[in-house]
Amino acid sequence: MLNKLWGGMILLAIVVAIAMGNIPELTNAAIESARDAITLCITMLGILSMWSGLMTVAEKAGLVQALAKKARPVLRFLFPDLGRNHPAHEPIATNFIANILGLGWAATPSGLRAMAVMQEENPQPDTATRSMRMFMVINMSSLQLVTISVVAYRMQYGSANPSEIIGPGIVVTTITTILAVGFCKILDGLERRR
Repeated sequence: MLNKLWGGMILLAIVVAIAMGNIPELTNAAIESARDAITLCITMLGILSMWSGLMTVAEKAGLVQALAKKARPVLRFLFPDLGRNHPAHEPIATNFIANILGLGWAATPSGLRAMAVMQEENPQPDTATRSMRMFMVINMSSLQLVTISVVAYRMQYGSANPSEIIGPGIVVTTITTILAVGFCKILDGLERRR
């Protein structure tokens, strides 16, 4: 579906450029956009590599496991269906840490690992469990204390104060996460009553 949407937008831009006589401008914009995309990819690759490396070091040093243990009360509240020492706790904690740091792309592997572990114990493989739904909703709400990727984008495009987004980002993502967790808890309660 998205391929058709993007293809249609590109075709529409070409048709409008031809009709308006703006083919040189369209060509220049395409070349400049390609150059900007490559520059941005190189910048983000460096940031991703650094933070993914730090997350790997934190995992190997036992920091993630220690944080997962400290987060057990929160994890038990969020995921009551998972046992006390469930194997999904560590990848969930890793995913949360990466998301809190604003590293959505670095959070993806641990998120996939957590979902795979939860799926192994799913009695209905074609339906997500409560814990799986909660995990997905928390990932979508994306609590972030440090929005590294947004700061990097702002730096790339010459923002005078690229870190000014951190305060509003904390407020907004905290509110969305609280609302998302509350919504899931309400739906879980309604589901249990049925």
